[in-house]
Amino acid sequence: QVQLVESGGGLVQAGGSLRLSCAASGRTFSNYAMGWFRQAPRKEREFVAAINRSGDITHYADSVKGRFTISRDNAKNTVYLQMNSLKSEDTAVYFCAAVRASGSWAGTKEYDYYYWGQGTQVTASS
Repeated sequence: QVQLVESGGGLVQAGGSLRLSCAASGRTFSNYAMGWFRQAPRKEREFVAAINRSGDITHYADSVKGRFTISRDNAKNTVYLQMNSLKSEDTAVYFCAAVRASGSWAGTKEYDYYYWGQGTQVTASS
């Protein structure tokens, strides 16, 4: 069992920055690929970013490329999402997710992941 707890969400003006953290516990963190997803009101949950076990392979949704950066610290059992140049359309609940995976894999689909956090609200006001 893996427990995931997100933090770092909040209210920010459009153009601002936030850094989300997701702390994992329960298993060997470095065995897991990690992903960030988000869900806006009245919309389905969508992929944001993913990172493989060692942190050298990342994937991003087109809508956040160049603005968001996913990273991980396996010594701290934590994955991060640095969000810059936030837009009002980035407003959503952000979820981190985990799945035990092989070295180079980092999934981009919701069904790729097995463990999920409870989410943290990000609001970018224009």
